[in-house]
Amino acid sequence: MSVYVDLSNREIVNVNKNRLIDIAIDAFSLKGFSGVSIRDLTREAGIKESSFYNHFRSKEELQETIFANFRVSVAKIMPPVEQLEHIVKAMPLEAFLRQGYLNFMNHVLSPKMEEIWRILYLEQVRNKAAREIYLNEVIGRTLSFMEAAFARYMESGRIPPRPPAMLAAEYQYPLFGMVAEFLLLRLDGKATEDIRGRMEEHVAFFAKLAEFKEGPL
Repeated sequence: MSVYVDLSNREIVNVNKNRLIDIAIDAFSLKGFSGVSIRDLTREAGIKESSFYNHFRSKEELQETIFANFRVSVAKIMPPVEQLEHIVKAMPLEAFLRQGYLNFMNHVLSPKMEEIWRILYLEQVRNKAAREIYLNEVIGRTLSFMEAAFARYMESGRIPPRPPAMLAAEYQYPLFGMVAEFLLLRLDGKATEDIRGRMEEHVAFFAKLAEFKEGPL
């Protein structure tokens, strides 16, 4: 069983509360938020339905707690922007991009995060919170960080000057799509070697492309 944090970012020590979150993540990732009742969750947890309210005020608060834990995990994928100057001096661009890719895959495949990604995909259309997390925490934060990183690599002279926002978008959007394909393949129990290979090839190819000094990108 995983250990989570609450909405105040404090570690949850109550076993039943952690177990309810575990069960909810599994259930929501398969049936969606609206397809799972509090009764379903408490039955699986082996507790009374009324006991649910000892831990959460509502099913919505439970979902908010799941999303809060996702935010905590996503925030660890990228280092603080303040560290970029040191990172750029220490790492060639390809090594930096590859490490970022590995960090991302470690996050996706860490306990329960893969299931929360499925929840986000399922809930995006009908749940504003899920949309905002995907648009702001995943896409927005990643693009902003990558733009800053490419800008630092240019300032250091390690890659030629080009619009850093364009580089960030051209690099990152294909990866967003490939990650979605990767997760769908895993959901169906299909092989993922090919899509992982394409992601790794994209990282290596883009690093060489960004470092190319002749003409526009």
